[in-house]
Amino acid sequence: MPTAAYQARKGKLETYFDRTASQTWARLTSDAPVSRIRATVRQGRDEMRALLLGWLGEDLTGRRILDAGCGTGALAIEAARRGADVVAIDIAGSLVSVAAERTPEGLKGSLDYRVGDMLDPALGRFDHVVAMDSLIHYRADDIARVVAALSARCARSLAFTFAPRTPTLTLMHAAGQLFPRGDRSPAIEPVGETRLRRLLADRLDAAACARTQRVARGFYTSQALEIVVR
Repeated sequence: MPTAAYQARKGKLETYFDRTASQTWARLTSDAPVSRIRATVRQGRDEMRALLLGWLGEDLTGRRILDAGCGTGALAIEAARRGADVVAIDIAGSLVSVAAERTPEGLKGSLDYRVGDMLDPALGRFDHVVAMDSLIHYRADDIARVVAALSARCARSLAFTFAPRTPTLTLMHAAGQLFPRGDRSPAIEPVGETRLRRLLADRLDAAACARTQRVARGFYTSQALEIVVR
């Protein structure tokens, strides 16, 4: 079960992404001009999305995929383009609306957009689950709980990202407080990979950690970890 800390943080994130910064994130995930700081975030997110999609493969025909924290839908749309049936869910309804608007007409039948909790059991089972940068705001123990819950409903693999605990990332986030408020993102929780893997090992009875890769571009640093269901 999610902890009280997880629920409290989720509420803050919903407020931020659905109200405070919905237009900022819609712009960041478009081709519109952005500041140099946001440009590095955009580049990093583009690279991370390509990495995760690469892990899924080019042909996803017949696969059911959960995009857990879909944002404005770039990953979900590309997965659908590769043949997948995608359930794309996010707590921020305003971002889900942007995702639906950006979906090409020919792909709309393959995408099921939802506003709500990625842990909702009513979403059903999936071949793959992807959670790109939707867990980077949570503590390691909460990440492990969420990943274990999602992997239990997954037949093949789960890929998620976390903010790795590095001296550089810690310094950059401290320095980020000096920038204008409009250039700040919600608080990210740097997580030690060794501790996270240990927590996952304690909870993943029928799955194992597989590939991992870090993407670092300017003010964007995130690490992907793949869980393969046995």
